[in-house]
Amino acid sequence: MPSYHPIKNIQNPEERKRTIEKLLLLRQQLDRQIPPKTASETLLMATWNIREFGDNRRDESLHYIAEIVNRFDLVAIQEVSVNLAGLQKLVRLLGHNWDYIVTDSTDGSAGGGERMAFLYDRCKVFFRKMAGEIVLPKDKLIDQKLQFARTPFSVAFQAGWFRFIMTTVHIYYGTSSAVDPVRLAEIDAIAGFLSKRAKKENESYILLGDFNIFNRGDATMTALEKRGFYIPDAIKEHPTDLGKKKYYDQIAFNIKLDSKMIVFSEKGQKAGAFDFTESIYPPQDLEIYRQYFDEKNVKGKTEKQIETYYLSKWRTFQMSDHLPLWVELKVDFSNQYLAKVLKETN
Repeated sequence: MPSYHPIKNIQNPEERKRTIEKLLLLRQQLDRQIPPKTASETLLMATWNIREFGDNRRDESLHYIAEIVNRFDLVAIQEVSVNLAGLQKLVRLLGHNWDYIVTDSTDGSAGGGERMAFLYDRCKVFFRKMAGEIVLPKDKLIDQKLQFARTPFSVAFQAGWFRFIMTTVHIYYGTSSAVDPVRLAEIDAIAGFLSKRAKKENESYILLGDFNIFNRGDATMTALEKRGFYIPDAIKEHPTDLGKKKYYDQIAFNIKLDSKMIVFSEKGQKAGAFDFTESIYPPQDLEIYRQYFDEKNVKGKTEKQIETYYLSKWRTFQMSDHLPLWVELKVDFSNQYLAKVLKETN
């Protein structure tokens, strides 16, 4: 569980009390909505775009983020900034059993100096000593001339019996239309590239992150599927923006396992998007947090404008403008393996 000792260092008694009360509310919500961790049977995996995640959160917010991340075993994080102080503070709050792997920052205006990271609980997840960024060969360049705006990041992991390579992306956004041509081309390129590798290597691939997909029926979504990646309905049905209208984030699978070793069953496992605003920074808490607003953002503004600032700006830079998308996978195939060996023995 996260380290709660630093809460004692919050000097303001009112803030300290509020942080504890909100953590208790958040923990209750997590207990209701996220399956419990298991020792070896399942893997709880998530992807979360944490908006411009640098050393720019209040300590109160970092405690909330740590509480959410800790409910999973492996989390892909997008929009980590050049300054790693915030990520490192988060890992310290998570505790000694947590570790992380992070990319270099992406140069260029489209990349925004972003990094991508994986946070994982070493009690459940084993890093298989392979990590690298995806660089397209010359004949596969996007529009015949471009690499990805933000380089996808692949890491080999193992949890229980399940060995896999996980690739996280933050796909180019471009225009505010459902199907920006460069966005579509990037999704098609990464899905095609990894599907080819999965077939060649006979390795299971998981592709997840922020795809900037607007709707489930868009060409950006079908581009993933037509290249051989499977997205369970239990994942597809959850929008991940705070307004719950956009399907930006996805988790897709290209699995190479024995047919009886099923990592996800629509009936057997669960998935969802965790809406932290039910407990943390809800609309009705505007008055509580008004004291922390930068004066330049509220001076001369109407109450309605201040409310909009709180909901769409201030709280999204404390938590995020994306909800974490998660899935529960089965990773214990002991019975299936023993049955297979027994059949081969007979």
